[in-house]
Order: sequence, then structure tokens, then C-alpha cells
Amino acid sequence: MKNSFTAAVQVGAVYVGTIVGAGFATGREIVEFFTRFGMLGMLGILLAGCLFIWLGMKILIISRRIGANSYKEFNLFLFGSKLGSIINVFMFVVLLAVTAVMISGAGAVFQEQLNVSKQVGMIATVLLALLVMKFGVKGLLGVNMLVVPVLILFSIILAVNSFSFTIFTAEPVHEGNPLSWLLAAVSYASFNLAMAQAVLVPLAKEIEDEKALKLGGWLGGGVLAAILLSSHIALSGLPGFIDFDIPMGQVMKGAFSALFYIYILVIYGEIFTSVIGNLFGIERLAAQVLKVPKLLTVAAVLAVCFVFSQYEYSSLISFLYPLFGYMSLGFMVLLIGRKFPEAPDRG
Repeated sequence: MKNSFTAAVQVGAVYVGTIVGAGFATGREIVEFFTRFGMLGMLGILLAGCLFIWLGMKILIISRRIGANSYKEFNLFLFGSKLGSIINVFMFVVLLAVTAVMISGAGAVFQEQLNVSKQVGMIATVLLALLVMKFGVKGLLGVNMLVVPVLILFSIILAVNSFSFTIFTAEPVHEGNPLSWLLAAVSYASFNLAMAQAVLVPLAKEIEDEKALKLGGWLGGGVLAAILLSSHIALSGLPGFIDFDIPMGQVMKGAFSALFYIYILVIYGEIFTSVIGNLFGIERLAAQVLKVPKLLTVAAVLAVCFVFSQYEYSSLISFLYPLFGYMSLGFMVLLIGRKFPEAPDRG
């Protein structure tokens, strides 16, 4: 990619599109990790945003400098050969589980917002994913460059429309440990960064300009923080936000009913970008181990995920995401402490 800024924007869009998946785009994830803590949730978002900017950029630069083809090499670099191998197995299982959550989320959008069978939504997502994966990196970049700018626009519009000073005095929905908001923010960032490496590591190998990677990490992390904050503001004004599978859909329905179906399409698009991102990471790993056609690998992964996606979407989010977040804390601690390797000599 010749133009550094264009490359940086593409990297940032993929970064955003990978993390803004089913739980994020629908608002369910934001409720679980931030909005239910009231004002403290805003502090959590600022902390998570800083981690996304700093550590997202770090993943990209380290990956480029060590020449990693997939998250396999990155984790071996981070954890060492023995523990890294165990972590890679864990990562593979988590990626499968998260992809199942995304497919279940796609079905939930069809069922809750469009009154269409959940199975129809999930099957449509699987078939569309197979089609996009035929185009490899171009498909990954294209989908994200199409969906992410529209999501940013809608997030800003909803935040401005829903803004109320009551968000600064809102009481937490669930009482608990006074530091629960802090643990939630850190675990949220660690989980998503651990998942994002599946896409960011192989993507970094495709970008020749390290400056573009640095800027892409900053852009992606900054936009993630902005969308989190704007979504939190919008959700804080929704009565009973804790009870909805697709709370952002309810916000949109109340604020701009004429644009409701367009926004639902955007939510679905963001869920889909995460599905594609996870598949991209899994396929890159599988290509190093298995000598089978790419689409056969993708089809097998989607078949497994489709089976597990039959579980209730909100239950999957509430149980799996916090669990994986806590287990990903070790990844983030090592990433923070790891020094940048020397840049390869281009001369």
C-alpha cells in the first residue's frame, strides 16, 4: 500500500471492525462492562480507550518486526515456546467460541429487531462469510471500510440526540465491589486485545510502512474509545437498558424511527466484520498447520460455530466474555512489559 495515510486508515478500520462485534455494536457488551456502573462506567471507557490505543499499536509494531504470519508466532514471542503453545490452543478455542457468539448475535438481530427467524439470520451470515472469505485480505479491508464510517456517524448522532447531564449522576444498576468498574474495564480491554491479535498480527505483515501501522493503531484505538463513549451516553438514557439483547436498536427506534432499519443494517454489518476478522485469523493459523483449501477450512469452522451459536445470545455474552476477559489479563500484562524488538535492517 503506497499511501501511508490510506494504509493507516485501513488498518484503523480493520482494528475497529474486529472489536466492534456482536456485543459492542448491539450495545449489550457496553451495558455489561460499562453502562451498568453509571458514572464510573465513563472512567472505565477512558481507561479502556487508552489501552486500546497504546497496546493495539504495540501489537502491530511487534508483529511487523518479528515477521509473524499469525498469532501463533506472536504468542510464542510473548510467552515463550512452552507456555506460548498452550496459549495458542486456548486462543483457537476462544476464537471459535467468540465467532459462535457473533453468529448468534446476527440471529438475535433478525429475531428481536426484524421479527425474522433467528436461524434465517445465522444461515445468511454463514453463507455471506463464505463469499467474502474468497477474497482474503481485500475482502477483510473492503467490508470494514464500508461499515465502520457509517457506524461512527450513527454513534455520534445518537450520542448528541440522547445526551443528558443525568449521565454524570446516574446510579449503578448493580451494587458490588467499589472497584468492579475498574476490573471490568481492564478485563474488557485485555480480552478484546487478545482477540484482536488474530487479525492485527497477519494484517501487520501486509503493511510495509511502520509509520502507517503506528498511526493505524492510534486511529483505531481512538475511534473505539469515541464509539464506546458515545454509545454509553446513548444507552444511559434508555429506561431498562439492562433487559434488552439489542439495546442500541431500542435507542435508535426511539430517537430516529425513520432510520431504524438502516441502523439495524449497520449493527449487522459490524457483527459481520467481527465474524470475518476471526475467520481470517483462524484461516491464517490453519494454513501453517493444514494443507487444505482455504474455503474448506472456513466452511468447517463456520459449521462448528453454527452448532454452538444455538445457545441464547445474551447468555453467551454474559458468561463467556467476562471469563475470557479475566483469562486474557496475563496476555495484557506481558504485552505491557515486553520491549519492542529491534526494527529489521531495510538496508
